Amino acid sequence: MSERAEGRSTGQSTASKSERRLAAKLAAQKAAEAKRRRQSILGALAGLAVVAVIVAAFVVFGGGGDDEPAEQAGGTPSAGASSGAPDAPGAPAAPQLPEGADPALGSKPTVTKGSGKLTKLAVTPVIKGTGPATKAGQELTVNYVGVFYDSGEEFDASWKSGQPFTFQVGAGQVIPGWDQGLVGVNVGSRVQLDLPAELAYGASPPPGAPAGPLRFVVDVLAAK
Repeated sequence: MSERAEGRSTGQSTASKSERRLAAKLAAQKAAEAKRRRQSILGALAGLAVVAVIVAAFVVFGGGGDDEPAEQAGGTPSAGASSGAPDAPGAPAAPQLPEGADPALGSKPTVTKGSGKLTKLAVTPVIKGTGPATKAGQELTVNYVGVFYDSGEEFDASWKSGQPFTFQVGAGQVIPGWDQGLVGVNVGSRVQLDLPAELAYGASPPPGAPAGPLRFVVDVLAAK
């Protein structure tokens, strides 16, 4: 072989090796790019799967919170420290009466205005109960209606919410007329309490409290 032909052969061999290296490098780059694309797609799919799981969990476990109405708490009567709860929708349930009680205690009484000047506490039996007499320090459960003594206008009643009121009698948890007038009353009784202002909320009642002499009709349902 001549030197010129040998040179051409050597040059072609060197060029072929360079082309192969370049082709291998390009193939490796394409393979790496394809791998990165696959990883990106897989990562996006995984993210979508996580979001789908979170959404499904929220629908299954978080969607039932509004299905049940919130329970309404029973109100404290005006004879206590705050005003009564607003009227509950629908007709209130009849109260649970003590054994042997007059069925009339299952219905709200009609309370009329008083007459004459009220100067002291007056306790008038309306229905005589057959249960034990209440004692100071006991926890009483009662239903009540409260009206202004001079007009008969109702300002509060446990019958509005259908929830009787429970308190400790003689412990200062209610107005003085209740603490005094409800001790010694037999369980199952309905009594009328006529209270001068000083045994109700005083000459200067707190904001929102009824002023002046008051009349309550109270049903004593339990004492313990």
